[in-house]
Amino acid sequence: MVQVRPSQQMRDLGVVQYGAPILAAPARPFALPDEREAADTVVGQLLDAMERIRRAHDFSGKGLGLAAPQIGIGRAAAVVQPPTADPIVLLNPRITAAAEEIDEKFEGCLSFFDVRALVPRPLRITVESVTPEGSTETAVYERGEARLITHEIDHLNGLLLLNRMRPGVRPIPVDEYRKTGEATGRAWSYE
Repeated sequence: MVQVRPSQQMRDLGVVQYGAPILAAPARPFALPDEREAADTVVGQLLDAMERIRRAHDFSGKGLGLAAPQIGIGRAAAVVQPPTADPIVLLNPRITAAAEEIDEKFEGCLSFFDVRALVPRPLRITVESVTPEGSTETAVYERGEARLITHEIDHLNGLLLLNRMRPGVRPIPVDEYRKTGEATGRAWSYE
C-alpha cells in the first residue's frame, strides 16, 4: 500500500502548499456591503473545502480553520470551526487587542501538513471584523479559539506559523509530534 504524505493529501484536497506566493501576500479586503456577493462566494468555497478536508482528517479535538489564500483566493476571508461551537466566519478581520499572557502549543497548518510546530499565541484576543452587510463587529476569543483565529488572521496578513515560532525552534515531523503526547485529535489543554 502506498502511503500519501499529509501535505500531498492536502494538496489533493485543494489546499495551496508552502512556497506558493499567495501564502506570503496580504489578502485584499472586501468592500462591504458592495462586494457581498463575492464575499458570500468565497465563504461558500471555504466551507466546501473544509468539508472535504474534514472527511479526510479528524479535527474534532482542536478544530479547523481555513483562510481564503489557502484555497488560492487572495481575499480577506477565513472560516474557523472550533471543536464544540458553530463556524466563525471572518471577513476583513483584524486583532485589535491581545493579552500579554501567552502559551506555547503545537500547531499544524494545512499548507505544510507534514510537520507540527510549537507556536506562542496570546490566550485572549479581541477581533474586529466586518459583516456581509458592511457593519463592524467585535468579539473576544480565548484559549483554543484565540489560537485558531490568530492562526487564520496571520494567513490573511501573509504570515505563517513559521513566522511566529521562537528563534531556534524548528518544526518537527508529524511522526515525531505524535510521540509528544499532544497527538492529532486531542484538544489543547489549558491550566
